[in-house]
Amino acid sequence: MSKYAELCAYGRRGATLKSIAALLGWDQETYMPRGGGDARAEQMALMAGMMHERGTSHELGDLISACEDEKLNDQQAACVREFRRDYDKRTKLPQSLVEELARTGSKAQDAWKDSRKDNDFNAFAPWLTKMVDLSRQKAQAYGFPEGGELYDALLDEYEPNATAKEVESVFTPLGKKLSALVKELSDSGDAPGEGPITIHAPEDRQHALGLHVLKAIGFDLNAGRLDITTHPFCEGLAPGDTRLTTRYDERYFPGALYGTMHEAGHGIYEQGLLKGGTHEGPGGDKIESFGTPLADDISLGIHESQSRMWENMVGRSRPFWNWIYQEARDHFADLGKFDEEEIYRAVNIVRPSYIRVEADEGTYNLHVMLRFGIERAMVAGDLSINDLPGAWNDRFKELFGLDVPDDKNGCLQDVHWSFGLFGYFPTYTLGNLYAAQFWQTINKELPGLEDDFAKGDFGRLKAWLNENIHAHGRRFSAGELCERVTGRPLESQPLMDYLSGKLRAVYRL
Repeated sequence: MSKYAELCAYGRRGATLKSIAALLGWDQETYMPRGGGDARAEQMALMAGMMHERGTSHELGDLISACEDEKLNDQQAACVREFRRDYDKRTKLPQSLVEELARTGSKAQDAWKDSRKDNDFNAFAPWLTKMVDLSRQKAQAYGFPEGGELYDALLDEYEPNATAKEVESVFTPLGKKLSALVKELSDSGDAPGEGPITIHAPEDRQHALGLHVLKAIGFDLNAGRLDITTHPFCEGLAPGDTRLTTRYDERYFPGALYGTMHEAGHGIYEQGLLKGGTHEGPGGDKIESFGTPLADDISLGIHESQSRMWENMVGRSRPFWNWIYQEARDHFADLGKFDEEEIYRAVNIVRPSYIRVEADEGTYNLHVMLRFGIERAMVAGDLSINDLPGAWNDRFKELFGLDVPDDKNGCLQDVHWSFGLFGYFPTYTLGNLYAAQFWQTINKELPGLEDDFAKGDFGRLKAWLNENIHAHGRRFSAGELCERVTGRPLESQPLMDYLSGKLRAVYRL
């Protein structure tokens, strides 16, 4: 067996441990009884310690070094390069810190659920303080380039090689353009009616419609499932096992419909990775890809591009509603009062609102920018945890012109900080940027795609994404993949062209 094959086998065993830990996390979010919280925290800490010990072993380091001296093709060399990147990052973290992050994050998650439900920020504040402190320790252990900041080390976990200053340089002008577009739409005097999206929609019928859409767009329910949680997410556990979650509001069915499509976009990416496949080793032998970087996602920005594409560019399109209209009417009788055009316009209303995951396309990125600025300040120590609600409410008023009624609709709405996911939020807008640029290329290479959607045929789009995005794993960086697919570096103009062209038409401007 070649050293490369040994390295991939070692990675596969580590990925199996990771999938067990992910299953524990999924269960905590879905079916675990509340009384199991303390025990689950210890289970998560134990698993984190085991994974860290295995992922920082001298055996793994020696295998990576040996492979770096082997004659490899480009794909194999990329795999070893990414193994090295992960190993070098992990070895900078003490195991005690890794275990404490997992233990505290598990407990903080349960505390967040109660605090959000009870609208009680003070109950969550001590846990958030702990997670910020532990995240700072992690960032200090990672280190960051000269001229950078602690936040860069955390952002690098989700969007490799990105920096806060680079993100800010993109977000600032984009935010100004988005604000101008939102104002133009609000001043149009011809806003869509809200009637179609405020009908009564029973939860069981929403679930049934969601499953219908999942099957149509290509999410394999034989290798996945859909469940209910407080904050929707997708978990790609292992080959043949990808879990989606959603939540339901019987007075606002688009929340679940588009939340389900969003998570399905993540799920289709996870199912499109080479987790159950093989690749060629140095001697021509077939090597299982699960557990190698070739079966892992590139970055969260690319991951989000897939979810936002299915949610918005597909799900909020006119051809999609040409197809789903009759099916939706069959599930929700009250929709029969409205025609396709009224529903299409209603699901594309642009209106400042409090909840990010229910935000429209026009204002969504402003929600992300708010969180980016706040979490960056918390990590830097420029914003104390006790001052978070006030800072959030002030900034929200500046961006959206709304007074936040309570913390449940403000700084307590997202689960991310309870897990210590600092540096995660910017990837949502990066995902929108990637999605828009990919979308331009897709429509050039796949003429007639809208006609497909109107017939409920999403196969060509899924096949294109499988081939051009998913199958590469981490062979290319996010920036390299963007240039490979679109022929140019990531730009903000495609997103503005998409949003302006679509939303101005919806508002009849």
